[in-house]
Amino acid sequence: DLVSLSVYDSPEFSRTVRVAADGTIRLPMLKAPVHLQGLFPSEAEIAIAEALKSENLLIDPFVTISVAEYHSRPINVIGAVRSPIIFQAIGTVTLLDALARAGGVADSAGPMIIVTKANGSPDTQSVQRIPVKQLIEGIDAELNIKLTGGEEVRIPEVARIIVQGNVARPGVYPVLEPLTNNTVTSALAQAGGLAQFAEHTAYIYRTDEQGVKHTIEVPLWEILKRKKPDVGLQARDTLYVP
Repeated sequence: DLVSLSVYDSPEFSRTVRVAADGTIRLPMLKAPVHLQGLFPSEAEIAIAEALKSENLLIDPFVTISVAEYHSRPINVIGAVRSPIIFQAIGTVTLLDALARAGGVADSAGPMIIVTKANGSPDTQSVQRIPVKQLIEGIDAELNIKLTGGEEVRIPEVARIIVQGNVARPGVYPVLEPLTNNTVTSALAQAGGLAQFAEHTAYIYRTDEQGVKHTIEVPLWEILKRKKPDVGLQARDTLYVP
């Protein structure tokens, strides 16, 4: 942060100074740096006044501080938003404010917003999961949490399944909850059913975690006639009906 420091009737101490990476500032004639990290401006004023008194530079200094530039309170909004952004938390910032700065939620957004913030150290984080629909519709005002800086606001994209080929509405469709509801027949239902002249066998194209692509043959007509069990689908699967 860049702070503007003013000491009444002592222009030699009045200046604009940037807080160092270790959270301290140095002032002329002070032997030791003044630690400001984690302090509010009013607390920083007291700390600087005490440092000036302890080194017998001033008897009763009157110190005022204002923050000229914030660089220590970033809010990072990423994921399924229209314009991912990093900005500084100046004044009161709510979760809806952060989403507005990012241009709003994208059409591909999943059902949850994940807000993470470090708790004292990078190794420990607090995680809040906030439902997108309830937040935007204002169902619960407490969901619109205040952000103070240091948060990452992430909106994961909804998992999707692609349906291609001889169906009424080929396209990309969201994965259903619970995951066990995602089957060949449910995907066909989302795609409007089979079109005319669909072949009896369909195919699932699936890429595993190692990036290897697999082709799974689906006895489509036997499933529809209930002669064979339905086949489950996973996120990012492509169902192709020749």
